[in-house]
This record gives sequence, structure tokens and C-alpha cells, in this order.
Amino acid sequence: MNTASKSKPKPAKAPPAVEIDVQSPLWDAQHDAAATVRAAIAAAAAASTSGGEVSILLTDDSAVRVLNKQWRGIDKATNVLSFPAPETMSKGDAGILGDIVIAYETLVRECADENREFLHHLTHLTVHGYLHLVGYDHQTDAQANDMEALESKIMTRMQLPDPWLNDSREQSGA
Repeated sequence: MNTASKSKPKPAKAPPAVEIDVQSPLWDAQHDAAATVRAAIAAAAAASTSGGEVSILLTDDSAVRVLNKQWRGIDKATNVLSFPAPETMSKGDAGILGDIVIAYETLVRECADENREFLHHLTHLTVHGYLHLVGYDHQTDAQANDMEALESKIMTRMQLPDPWLNDSREQSGA
């Protein structure tokens, strides 16, 4: 057997480094939030791209409202915001991908309104935010269809409910 002709398997790229900053005590009630966010980032990276660094801010509606107004001109809280790093910072495997900000009260309210499990919805919002960091968007129907299909794929790979199967579609402000 000629082993010289066999190619070596490529080493798997490491998932992005994840830094989580919990800025609101509201998140103290969710002991598994950080682990959920890390798992969501790893799953999203495996399905789209790998490497880099992501910063996650778990905060409250008032902080998200300020950021939303400052950066998007919208004076209200939203569930998740994504801030992709400038191109110069995001080069290579060790590049900075950007920041994701998630609002606790909006997440809780959406869970109640849409009969969703908190950690499942947190996973979806984290995946959604990550996909924005790596270039996905939902400004057009075609973009939304592509992004939603990938979100569904990631969620089902994680053995979690597909957030787009029911009629109450999650609206993300990312």
C-alpha cells in the first residue's frame, strides 16, 4: 500500500475565542447563559467560518437602547445587536470578528410572547448575531432566506428547535 499518496487530514480550526461580559445583574438568574453563548458561537463558527475572537455583552434593555440609538438611529431596545469589526481588525484566524450585545428583558419578553425556552432563544440570538459578524444579513428577502436557513441548520445540529418553523417569527435588530 502506498501511503505517500494519501493526504493528511486537515486539522480542524479552533472555534473563535469568546469573551463574555455580563453587565446586568438580571443575567444572574440564568446560570447557564455563558455556556449557552459559547456553545452557540462554536456551532455557528463550525457552520460558517472558524477562528477569530468574539466579544459578547449580556446586558439590559436600557443599555441596548442607548447603543441602538447611537449606532442605528433607532430609539428603542432590541433583542440583539451585532457590531462587526472593521476589515483591518478581522483578517486571519486570530482576527477580531466583532461584538454581540444581547438585552435580557427583551429576550425574556419574546420568550413569554412566543412560548420559547429562554436558553433556546438565547442560542438563536447568539447564532444570529454571529452570522452578522461574518457577513450575513437580512436586508433583502434573498438574504433573509439564506440567513434563516443557516440559522435553522445550526439550531437543528445543536438538537434545538428550529426558530423559523412556527408562525411567530423572531425579529432581530442585529
